[in-house]
Amino acid sequence: MEVALRYIFPALLLSAMFSLNCAHAANMVSSEDRTFIAKVSQGGMFEVAAGEAGAAQGNTQDIRDQGATEAHDHTLVGAKLKTIATAAGVTFPDTLNAEFQHELDSLRGTSGRAFDAAYLAEMKVIHVKDGAAFAVEAKSGSDPKLRAFAAETHRIVLRHIGELDAFGP
Repeated sequence: MEVALRYIFPALLLSAMFSLNCAHAANMVSSEDRTFIAKVSQGGMFEVAAGEAGAAQGNTQDIRDQGATEAHDHTLVGAKLKTIATAAGVTFPDTLNAEFQHELDSLRGTSGRAFDAAYLAEMKVIHVKDGAAFAVEAKSGSDPKLRAFAAETHRIVLRHIGELDAFGP
């Protein structure tokens, strides 16, 4: 029994220290950083789902290709943000909020040229909004990992905006 306690106690102590460390990390993330995570996680999930719709429903090969790029890039970005948020003790959503779900359902309900036009309009709007959030976080975020992530991702968003702008107004 004494031998078992010798091994169990250190394991319990390490577990408690880990839990306290995670709670401390969650308290270290500013409310602005939490808001950033909440906002861009939703935008990113929407971009993945809309990109998948674009890849499947696009009327032209250009839209299908752009949709595949969106889904791919924002899946990677979302995974990276989730890793950073989770390590900081911040809850990361796994479903779209009602607003984004409604926009996605509306988009999926169109077809042909109407789909392409709606897809491009939605993607331009979300990229401008998220791009602004990434730019602000990159300059003034309180968490160094989030600042670096935001700066890197802002460049991706700017590239996507350039691709979307190439389709015209």
